[in-house]
Amino acid sequence: MKTAGVIGGGAWGTALAQVCARAGLDVVLWAREPEVVEAVNARHENSLFLPGVPLEASIRATGDLADLGDRDLILAVAPAQHLRSTLTAFAPHVREGLPIVLCSKGVEQGSLKLMTEVLAETIPQAAPAVLSGPSFAGEVARGLPTAVTLACPDEGCAEALGEAIATPTFRPYFANDMIGAEAGGAIKNVLAIATGIVEGRGLGRSAHAALITRGFSELTRIAVALGGEAETVAGLCGLGDLVLTCSSPQSRNMSVGLALGGGQTLEQALAGKLSVAEGVASAPAVRQLARKLGVDVPICEAVAAILAGEVGVDDAIRGLLSRPLREER
Repeated sequence: MKTAGVIGGGAWGTALAQVCARAGLDVVLWAREPEVVEAVNARHENSLFLPGVPLEASIRATGDLADLGDRDLILAVAPAQHLRSTLTAFAPHVREGLPIVLCSKGVEQGSLKLMTEVLAETIPQAAPAVLSGPSFAGEVARGLPTAVTLACPDEGCAEALGEAIATPTFRPYFANDMIGAEAGGAIKNVLAIATGIVEGRGLGRSAHAALITRGFSELTRIAVALGGEAETVAGLCGLGDLVLTCSSPQSRNMSVGLALGGGQTLEQALAGKLSVAEGVASAPAVRQLARKLGVDVPICEAVAAILAGEVGVDDAIRGLLSRPLREER
C-alpha cells in the first residue's frame, strides 16, 4: 500500500492524513468545505478545523470524491450521521476489495446501525476495517505518541493496513472484532457528555470516577448484546477511549456536558462549534438501540433525556442516585 485517501476534512480526518503522510504514503484528503481544500493546498494548514498545526507539504486536498478512487486504502472520517450519504456518493468510484477503514464513531439515527453496517449497505464490495482508540486530533497531528485499535476480520488485510499507517508515534494494535471496536467508540461519546455534566456541576472526582466505571459497564453490555466481545472493549477502543474522552475538555463531547452542567441550554452549548460532538446525535440512537436489545443503560438514558429536554440536569442526577441498590455487575 503506497497511496491513501482520507474522506473528511475535519480535525480528525486532517490528523489521520498527517499520520499517513508521515508513514510515507501519498495522501489525498477530501473535504466538503472549499476553504479547507484551498488552505491545505496553498498553506499546508487546515485553518478552519485544526488551526496552528503545520501539515505535511505532500498532503493534497480535493473537493471531488472521484480523486480518491485510485487509492490503495481509504480512511472514512465523515461524521457518523453523514457517513451514509458520503459513502453513497463515493460508491461509483470504488473497485472490488478496496480497504475502507471506518474512523467515525456513532450510531446512525433512524436505522440504529453501526458504521460497518452502513458501509456494507452502501459499498458492499469494500474490505471493511475499523480504527478506534484514545486519540485527540491535535495531539495526533502534532506527532504525540498514540495507540489505537485497528479491527479487521481479514488478518492479512489488517497487517497490511497496520504496516501502511504505523509511524514511530502512531501505533495500531490488531483485533478482529469490528463490532466491539465500533460500539466502544460510539457509546463513549454519550458517556463523555455525562462526565462533562458531572464536572460542570462540581460533583467531585469521586462521582467522576464512579460514572466512568458504571458507564463502562453500560458500554460493555451493549457491545456484547450486539455480538462484540468484552475483551475488545476492555482495550484501547473501549476503556482507553472512554478514559480519554471523559477526562479532558479537549473532548468535544465532554465540553458539551461541561456547558450543560454549568447551566447552559443545549443550543448554547453547541453555539459556535464547527466540529461535531458525535454524542449529541448518537445519544437518542443509543437509547433506542439499548431498549431494542433489552440492555439496561441508565446513564445513557439520562443523557438522552437531558439532551431531548425531557428532564433537567439535577432531576436526572437525582434519578440515577436514587436507583434501587443492587449487586455491582
